[in-house]
Amino acid sequence: MSQQHTVKLRAMEPEDLDLLYHIENDTSIWHVGTNNVPYSRYALHDYIAHASGDIYTDKQVRLMIENEQGEAVGIVDLVNFSPQHLRAEVGIVIKNCYRNLGYANAALRQINTYAHDVLHLHQLYAIIEATNDISINLFESLGFSQTTCLKEWTFDGTTYTDALVMQKYL
Repeated sequence: MSQQHTVKLRAMEPEDLDLLYHIENDTSIWHVGTNNVPYSRYALHDYIAHASGDIYTDKQVRLMIENEQGEAVGIVDLVNFSPQHLRAEVGIVIKNCYRNLGYANAALRQINTYAHDVLHLHQLYAIIEATNDISINLFESLGFSQTTCLKEWTFDGTTYTDALVMQKYL
């Protein structure tokens, strides 16, 4: 069982460029997202500099996850925000060296609270590869339920994998 950690979610800063660059250019996770080209440091620096931090303007918000020591351990985002339907997709990436230590659980608890108490969203959803038992268990432990199986949804260059839509009503 993973440890309980306290994390802080905060806006991206210029100092986060290296972590963002590493995560966005990690080809081993491209097949679970929509990115399939490398991002330059310039493009990511520009994104950090110009993201408004307003989910209504950007239709997304990306927050850094800091541990108790103030180290950035990952990123959590709300994307595909629909102000009409009051829902958003949640995504999370934790640096490899901090995985399975409870940081994702703590960050997802906070983003759920933020989505409910601040944004007044009706629901969050996540799309998770059906073979990713760790993520499925994490989301289920936080009240998400599987609602749909998307057949052969992701492709890693060799194999198609089903994905699950997991939803939580806030």
